Amino acid sequence: MGSASVSVDNMEPSEFSPRQNAVLEQALRLLVDGGEKALTTSGVARAANCSKESLYKWFGDRDGLLSAMISYQASKVRTHERDGERLTAASLRDHLALFARDLLEVLAGDVSLALNRLAIGQTSREGGKLGNLLLQRGRGQIDRRARALIDAGRRAGLLRFDDGEEAYRTLYGLIVSDLHVRMLLGERPAKKDFEPRAEKAVNAFIQLFGSDRVLAEMYGRAG
Repeated sequence: MGSASVSVDNMEPSEFSPRQNAVLEQALRLLVDGGEKALTTSGVARAANCSKESLYKWFGDRDGLLSAMISYQASKVRTHERDGERLTAASLRDHLALFARDLLEVLAGDVSLALNRLAIGQTSREGGKLGNLLLQRGRGQIDRRARALIDAGRRAGLLRFDDGEEAYRTLYGLIVSDLHVRMLLGERPAKKDFEPRAEKAVNAFIQLFGSDRVLAEMYGRAG
């Protein structure tokens, strides 16, 4: 792609139109099927049935397109926090379980595995540009939404922790553990196992960080 005409760095996936999302889905599929070399302006335009001019207008240069692709992929990990929502023990647990299941499904998907493997392969020879994009627009976006959820849980008196970052990293570790590394090395876990794994991780997180009220409500335990 040529020079950037727009910047997507500050755009959220919700700001992309359905048509733009469809283009990003096709671009991700090209990357999975053909590798980085398949990700050209002409190839994406042809696969998505749009013009090169539209690609430049929407995403700018190739880095802008990659950034948008990663952000769109990360948006598939939901937390379903809502402005003004009053969290309860049950709704917090539901939101955490949704996040955990989505995270496992997205990490295990061909798209995320292809992006991560490509970034790892580029790290030494190209300075890790794609890896930085994955950290900032992918993992960073996921982390911010999940942190917002557990911070809301603390404000609602449902969770107890002093360090939100440490609490979140504990949650992430309980969900993922070493599974992502094993998947990058070729292991293909059964998707039917993701829901019980997510439930187990959320239960363990609540055991560690749930308030006395939540533990009593969810597990019949007094403080």
